[in-house]
Amino acid sequence: MTVTDAATLCEGGVRDATEAGGQRLAVLLSFSGQGGVERMVMNLVEGFAARGVGVDLVAIRADGMPRVELPQNVRIVDLETRHSALAVWPLVCYLRSRRPVALLAAKDRAIRAAVLARAISGVRCRIVGRLGTNLSAALESRSGFVRGMRILPIRLMYRWVDHLVCVSKGVREDTLHLARIPLERASVIRNPVVSKRIDELAKCPVDHPWAKDPSVPMIVAAGRLTPQKDFPTLIRAFAALRTRQAARLVILGEGRERARLLQLARDLDVAADVALPGFAPNPYAWMARARLFVLSSAWEGSPNVLTEALALGVPSVATDCPSGPRELLADGRWGPLVPVGDPSALADAMEHVLRSPLSPELLRAAVFEYARDASAASYLKVLGLDPGRAEPIGSP
Repeated sequence: MTVTDAATLCEGGVRDATEAGGQRLAVLLSFSGQGGVERMVMNLVEGFAARGVGVDLVAIRADGMPRVELPQNVRIVDLETRHSALAVWPLVCYLRSRRPVALLAAKDRAIRAAVLARAISGVRCRIVGRLGTNLSAALESRSGFVRGMRILPIRLMYRWVDHLVCVSKGVREDTLHLARIPLERASVIRNPVVSKRIDELAKCPVDHPWAKDPSVPMIVAAGRLTPQKDFPTLIRAFAALRTRQAARLVILGEGRERARLLQLARDLDVAADVALPGFAPNPYAWMARARLFVLSSAWEGSPNVLTEALALGVPSVATDCPSGPRELLADGRWGPLVPVGDPSALADAMEHVLRSPLSPELLRAAVFEYARDASAASYLKVLGLDPGRAEPIGSP
């Protein structure tokens, strides 16, 4: 793995023998944290590399990248900027210098930066965008002006994207409606969640007394402490559950709502049984020791944490939010779906699953579509690369 910076690219850095002799794939991502999108893209990069594809991981906010060992055929390209809008010119330099056969852009702003950079550079490069959020649901509470300012650039610029990958059927339906593009230019590809790494990390110890005490059920949730995840509803549901049976609640993650959540737990007299350990580099070890996993979100795209919990065989409950949980849980077959923002229904569902959990084997089998290698192969196809030969097929 090597690192190239923006200055070197803009100066017309020398291409090495590996680049000259083979085709490379670019993956553009802004590292705004170690959230679900970042984990999924890193899984994809490893999946591409495992198939012999040379990958340039083109990074915005490169200082936020997770400190993991990447395969030898993955090179980090630091655009030396902290915002997608400011990444356009460094990306132009990158395209002119490296000329990748295709570029995968994750997140809306990165997609728009890629479209502009390709137009300015004059380089022929197939652009595929990845969308992981139901934007209409995310903007529902915003003013008409804010919604318009977010949707207008999508309608203007997505027509120049060669293909869009959506992480769930709900996200695709929403994207087609907002972007007004033909159905054939958007595909649903499941997130590359399931890998051997999850099982390995799940075996690591957890340094917390609750994880070592199976006598009291431990309920786990995970995500940024933001309104999207609606953890207040979960704490209210947990308080209702605690009047019926002993239980403990762990919410993994960090964010601006920490103080509010802790105060709510105190107000509901459950603070002694609610823990907010902060960001967990290894959430899988916590999940593996949970008796129940809960997703309480107001909206999602395809919730990776729910997929990960199922992959570890952990019984789960989720809100029926747009989009993803209904697809993942097969209309409630693999776990109850409850209305968004309904603590009473969530408490009832949590109690039911704690008393009558599905077997781990059934839950693991439910997410076989989310295997890393299967997802990577599907991405390579829409990127114009044959996943078997790792060579470009057709012109971009």
